Amino acid sequence: MSDKHKLHAIGQTTVKTYEPAAFDEMPGAPTLSDIRVTETFSGDIEGDGVAHVVQAARADGAASFAGIERVRGSIGGKKGSFLLQVHGTVVRQEMKAEWFVVPGSSTAELKGLRGEGGFKAELGQHGAIWLDYDFEAP
Repeated sequence: MSDKHKLHAIGQTTVKTYEPAAFDEMPGAPTLSDIRVTETFSGDIEGDGVAHVVQAARADGAASFAGIERVRGSIGGKKGSFLLQVHGTVVRQEMKAEWFVVPGSSTAELKGLRGEGGFKAELGQHGAIWLDYDFEAP
């Protein structure tokens, strides 16, 4: 399917739990942390997400992160689950990220889901999300 046939989903996320644990620290170098996050999606994407993220954070608060999240819920009224692979940055309290649906990860009515999108949020605030998506032909 070409890009002009993709559907555009928007919404927001609300973080329910945020559990960081540093696993490697060095003086004068970014700290590596393992972060587990649970969140709720609302809008065109509805459901719950569970993410595992690795983050490298500098002393000034800037950070780079990458991870995978499983979303259980619905998109456009179709129910199932899928994985999002995410990478992004935190700069001056603003978090920006891009993500894509991991190929072959979707289940139930969402089988064949593919797409790219991302989110933007001020730390501690709701995140604005988007996903441009379609479905592979059966």
